Amino acid sequence: MRPKPRPFLPPVRSIGLMQPLAWLALAWRDMVRTGWLSFAHGLAVALFGGVLLAVAHHRFWLLAGALSGFLVVAPVLATSLYALSRALERGEPANLALVRRTWRDWQRSHPARWGGHGYWCLVQFGLLLALAATGWVITSAALITLLAPVPILTPLDFMHHVVLAPDSRLFALWLALGSLLAAPIFASSVVAMPLLLDRRATLRQAVLTSWQAVLANPLPMALWAALILGFTLLGLASLLLGLIAVMPMLGHASWHAYRDLVDASGLPERDAADTMERP
Repeated sequence: MRPKPRPFLPPVRSIGLMQPLAWLALAWRDMVRTGWLSFAHGLAVALFGGVLLAVAHHRFWLLAGALSGFLVVAPVLATSLYALSRALERGEPANLALVRRTWRDWQRSHPARWGGHGYWCLVQFGLLLALAATGWVITSAALITLLAPVPILTPLDFMHHVVLAPDSRLFALWLALGSLLAAPIFASSVVAMPLLLDRRATLRQAVLTSWQAVLANPLPMALWAALILGFTLLGLASLLLGLIAVMPMLGHASWHAYRDLVDASGLPERDAADTMERP
């Protein structure tokens, strides 16, 4: 039996250490140009976070994992932000119709083409990220519930008995396990979703390209990961209000990260016909 040929991977570029700051500047420009559409994405995320707070405000052992799990699924939530930045770059209308069409195309995709190039690969990747986030929520809740010296019911309890506890082993373990999950997820997704949206690529091609980009630029990618984490923490610390601006900014910036890091010219562009693929 012949071995399967290796998939074509688009070449990746090397970038400067501070290039992630340029992505944020370009993201802000896109937010100004799209106006309320970008901020509506952030508002939706902030409202969802508010629902989580309302449901789990006395179950912080669950809330800690749920809020940090947001970082895992964020690339999926930003899909229509990538589409808006793509449209602006191409001189096409960046409007509500584009946002609706982007999400509707997910629903029109045919699930039989599990390994194909259609929009179903976006759904496939979203499901995998959601599964990873769910695993982290369960792991985080189990750690805090079983190993904390007292019940953790509020953010103050978490700060006092986990983060600032004299015995910091629980917090160190919580961070270590979170990092073990976050690092490969970041490497797999940093450019995967924008690539899948922009080009007719398989999920395998997108994930391997994302890993290539990270391995070729370890220091800039470490800075980018730190910026994502820092801005997200600021958004959470501001009673979620900061997420209204942070979420769209990071989404648009991720599109520009993809454009800087990946030379996707060797892959065919995605167009509306892809949404109606059949097996």
